[in-house]
Amino acid sequence: MPNDDKLLPLRQGEIAPVLAAADLDRMRSYAEGSIAESTKRAYRSAWRVFTQWCEARAYRSLPASPAVVAAFVADQAGRRAVATIEKYLAAIGEAHRFGKLPVPTEAVEVRTVMKGVRRKHGVAQHGKAPLLVSHLRRISEVLPDSPIGTRDRALLLMGFAAALRRSELVGLDLADLDFRDEGLALTLRRSKTDQQGAGRLVGVPYGSHPGTCPVRAARRWIERAVLEEGPLFRPVNRHGRVASARLSGGAVAEVVKRSVQAIGLDAKQFGGHSLRAGLATEAARAGAGEIAIMAQTGHRSVNTLRGYIRHGSLFTANAAAMVGL
Repeated sequence: MPNDDKLLPLRQGEIAPVLAAADLDRMRSYAEGSIAESTKRAYRSAWRVFTQWCEARAYRSLPASPAVVAAFVADQAGRRAVATIEKYLAAIGEAHRFGKLPVPTEAVEVRTVMKGVRRKHGVAQHGKAPLLVSHLRRISEVLPDSPIGTRDRALLLMGFAAALRRSELVGLDLADLDFRDEGLALTLRRSKTDQQGAGRLVGVPYGSHPGTCPVRAARRWIERAVLEEGPLFRPVNRHGRVASARLSGGAVAEVVKRSVQAIGLDAKQFGGHSLRAGLATEAARAGAGEIAIMAQTGHRSVNTLRGYIRHGSLFTANAAAMVGL
């Protein structure tokens, strides 16, 4: 993204004050903190794609004309997912707003071309397959009784039961866990839908089967790794030594893929999001209501959640199954 020291806009006729360096640094720090780091990384990556495209054609990227942006959209259509192109447009728009320049993505040419792209190529997103309870039971049986196997079991079961995003799962600290008689209470300090850090409490009950109980699995991992404070989930080397660093979000996807591959499933169909999708899917199949599922997953959009519910109840709440064919 382009750099600009003018972080806050001035009202018409207002004269910019001369700020002390310390005041300017504090202001810049909070302004930069208004956007999540993951969003910044996504914007930088998207902006790089656009600027490289412009450079290859000798077009100006900043400020970019609506015609250039519309041509960029048309060129990406069919080669990139509609959601990806929308991310590109968000980054282009943000770059221009940050530079206090006219925003080309809001122009009628761009909006018209994007509308045509959506109609022709559709907006259906093909997400990762959900990891189901049946999968977790089979995985639990084949995981080795080793430090890595103990960690992976706790990671998979807790990620599933609490319907956590990858960032939420690896962001857990020992201080965020409260073992109670009913189960485990997790405090999520910050999440994708809680950038202000208000926090959210998630309950993880004991499982009916010891082999797939997330609470027992978490206790076992903490005891085996001799954890007292700091990150809950950490890297483990091939000698079984537990690191002090925090596990990365990408490692969660690797654990999922490695685990499903061990039970004969196609690893390409699964990822870190499969844990969260799996809980929502299984809860819908079990007849849980939307409010109960949203309380566990933290979804703010009912429409997003209903995507899981439709898949989960595709056959269990099927009108054709009720007519006696």
